[in-house]
Amino acid sequence: MFAHVVNVFKLRIGLLIAITAVAGFAVTPGRALAGWQILLLGLCVLGASGAAGAFNQYAERDLDARMTRTRTRPFVTGALTPNRTWLAGILALLLVAVGGAAGLFNGFTAFYVFMGAFTYGVIYTVWLKRRSSWNIVVGGLAGSFAVLAGAAAADPSLSPAAILLAVVLFLWTPPHFWSLAIALHEDYARGGVPMLPVVVGDARAARIIFLNTVALVAVSLLPVFYGMGWIYLAGAASGGSWFLWKSWQLTRTPDRSAAMGNFFASLVQLSLLLGGAMLELWLAR
Repeated sequence: MFAHVVNVFKLRIGLLIAITAVAGFAVTPGRALAGWQILLLGLCVLGASGAAGAFNQYAERDLDARMTRTRTRPFVTGALTPNRTWLAGILALLLVAVGGAAGLFNGFTAFYVFMGAFTYGVIYTVWLKRRSSWNIVVGGLAGSFAVLAGAAAADPSLSPAAILLAVVLFLWTPPHFWSLAIALHEDYARGGVPMLPVVVGDARAARIIFLNTVALVAVSLLPVFYGMGWIYLAGAASGGSWFLWKSWQLTRTPDRSAAMGNFFASLVQLSLLLGGAMLELWLAR
């Protein structure tokens, strides 16, 4: 049962989204939070992300059944029954997460928490995923809203570094997910999902990924000019260099192996960048 919960609420992705919120707080001068408050901030974002992830699986169970990657999800296999009780529970979880953010922090934090869930659950899942190759581009705003939620907990006016970090998350999502879409090209084509590689082909998608990664790495270095230190710079530069190299390799050989290599490089890049931001916060305490 625990495995089903992790799957349905997409807790692995949710943890990453929660970490981005903490990083948003870390790069924003303003209100100091105790450790337990930072934990609750992360839990609010995790709850909203989990609600959006569960709604995604509820709404896409027909699509998930057609794709090898997702056909073992609980709503597809019947391990969990998709009914109105689930919808009520998802809505309740979202309300608790948003209400908790409002009560513990402020209305701006609550707004960004809600918008992250709404972007992924409604704009991406319901409106765009099956209709447009821009699906994951707009869907990337979900991560950006998590950064802004964390930043608003420190200062609702937002700092330049926080805004830049939100842009980083927006630029990071497409090359990350498009790399996976190249590796799973046939799966997405079978499901009828217009992911970029399905629409324009793997070779052209790889070139777009590389250009996107160039922009991403360039923007990821800009927070150094707005108060971030050498620890952040080291993480952003090293992870960004690796991601650029793997993206360039993908343009040379746009196959499954290179695509998965770039997919994992994107995770390394983001981990080092966020880790550098949070380590600077910890050392400053």
